Amino acid sequence: MDINEIKEYLPHRYPFLLVDRVVELDLEGKRIRAYKNVSVNEPFFEGHFPGHPIMPGVLIIEAMAQAAGLLGFKMMNTKAEDGTLYYFVGSDKLRFRQPVVPGDQLQLEATYLSNKRGIWKFACRALVDGKEACSGEIICAEHRV
Repeated sequence: MDINEIKEYLPHRYPFLLVDRVVELDLEGKRIRAYKNVSVNEPFFEGHFPGHPIMPGVLIIEAMAQAAGLLGFKMMNTKAEDGTLYYFVGSDKLRFRQPVVPGDQLQLEATYLSNKRGIWKFACRALVDGKEACSGEIICAEHRV
């Protein structure tokens, strides 16, 4: 999926659209691989941290959640414009292992774990150069708007 197709599914827009491309979508295996190119021009680097820019952890989590949301939309064969959103409602087993800095390509992986009464759970990882930067289980709630 290129950025135009991603924007058909995710309601996020700049500066909060954090998935640039989907490189693998396996609906049978219920997994997705995507990436975000981390540019020095990102607005958050101006204040996080001056002279030592690091991508905020909450935005890494948000990027993983957006990849998981794309997988959920594709599994349900629906789009945000159809009246369904996935709200990030929690995480389990969350760990940060290394910082993400300008110039990195953040590889995003999400695998479906469960859906019980509209509460979706995904196992997610964010990697840079094959090394895990962050991992955890992302929990989303399906919400009709």
